[in-house]
Amino acid sequence: MTRANERWRWRSRAIRVGTAAGAAALLAIGPAAGPAAAAGLPREAFTITDPRITESSGLAASRAHPGVYWTHNDSDDGPYVYAVDSEGRTVATVTLRGTKPRDTEAISLGPDGQLYLGDIGDNRDGTWPEVWIYRFAEPRELRDQTVDVTRYRVTYEDGPRDAEALMVHPVTGRAYIASKKQSGGGKLYQGPEALSATGVNVFRPIADVPWVTDGAFSPDGTRLVLRGYFSGTAYRWQDGRPVEDGSVNVPLQRQGESVTYTADGKALMFGSEGKGSAVWREALDAAPAPEGGSPAPGASAPAAAGTDSRADGSGTGGGAGGSAVLAVLVVGAVVLLVRKRRSG
Repeated sequence: MTRANERWRWRSRAIRVGTAAGAAALLAIGPAAGPAAAAGLPREAFTITDPRITESSGLAASRAHPGVYWTHNDSDDGPYVYAVDSEGRTVATVTLRGTKPRDTEAISLGPDGQLYLGDIGDNRDGTWPEVWIYRFAEPRELRDQTVDVTRYRVTYEDGPRDAEALMVHPVTGRAYIASKKQSGGGKLYQGPEALSATGVNVFRPIADVPWVTDGAFSPDGTRLVLRGYFSGTAYRWQDGRPVEDGSVNVPLQRQGESVTYTADGKALMFGSEGKGSAVWREALDAAPAPEGGSPAPGASAPAAAGTDSRADGSGTGGGAGGSAVLAVLVVGAVVLLVRKRRSG
């Protein structure tokens, strides 16, 4: 065996070991503080069975139809939104009349019973002069149908951005977008108090956020969760601004693209791209805290970041934030070893 082949085999093995170690670290260390205290690690809830849904990029829990979730493909699918039940079966396909989506990345349900579909992705790395949001009423009947939509033109105050997260506040109805990246992280953008269907809606940055692929408000509007591919962050929503409040247990998925609260606010649901993708559920111990950060009556306060969320303290602690750091350290060490081996 040549030295080059030996180095390649050793490097491949090191990467596999590092990846496995990182995954084990993410799963082994205990639950983190979260939107309300997490009741445990996420578990698989159902698998999307519709062969048409291969790039599920957004997820929104229906309020009109218990146990149903709205989702959609990323790009190159057409103007379609799908209603999927808790068994993973498509129970309705909604066609948006007169639209030609470019890169739909997120879906959110507003307080007015309207669904908001975010055509906000930018595969040209933040160069589209404007992006769009489509609004339509959540159907009262779960059947295949074509609906009329209102289209909103969107720009960013500081220039074009690639984004994958659209969140409509369930109380105020105000729309927010989180950009996917900007020098490693992104920003949370706030839309106008009311979106205009005739003019351009300028979204302005109000906070720095990490790499984000989706986000969701709790049903009462007191919490915000933002997720990436491998990690998530929980925030209290206070005076119209996010206040960081710990990390979220995010499942290891093929390409984690979506998150939503369940309609009752008792759990988080995580989705992924890919054919036959699984949707995971993470139960929450307590109801979200009201604005101002105090626990709701009868609810326990969220655990501090990096501590175990169970009252008896029997967990291992650490949290998703700690596990993510450990995973990064493990993978980083493997990379350094590979480089050292190659230079030796």
